[in-house]
Amino acid sequence: MKMLTTIGPPVPELPVVDVEKAQQYYRDVLGFEIGWLDPGKGIGAVSRGKAVIFFRRRQEPFEPAIHWIFAADIDATYEEFRSSGSKIVEPLEKKPWGLRQFTVEDLDGNRFYFHCD
Repeated sequence: MKMLTTIGPPVPELPVVDVEKAQQYYRDVLGFEIGWLDPGKGIGAVSRGKAVIFFRRRQEPFEPAIHWIFAADIDATYEEFRSSGSKIVEPLEKKPWGLRQFTVEDLDGNRFYFHCD
């Protein structure tokens, strides 16, 4: 059997109009830390725990990205994002497919579906 090397989790790259503004929003509203910003301000990163997100400046119109994120304590996660002023576009509810979930949208329309079983 061939030995496989260890690799890290994928890092999403989200399309945004303004990388610096996106980083500030993720820091101030979603609780991330700003990691780095390219001197040309065309690409940058934020992180929160093990979650890392890259942003790349794009010209509109672009199709926003969608990500599904498991939250062990969905009620606490919902309350955290609700109280921080996040743009919640779908409230916490049990969906017909069995998941309890809510949806957060960022400044550029990228969506995060937070869910639990």
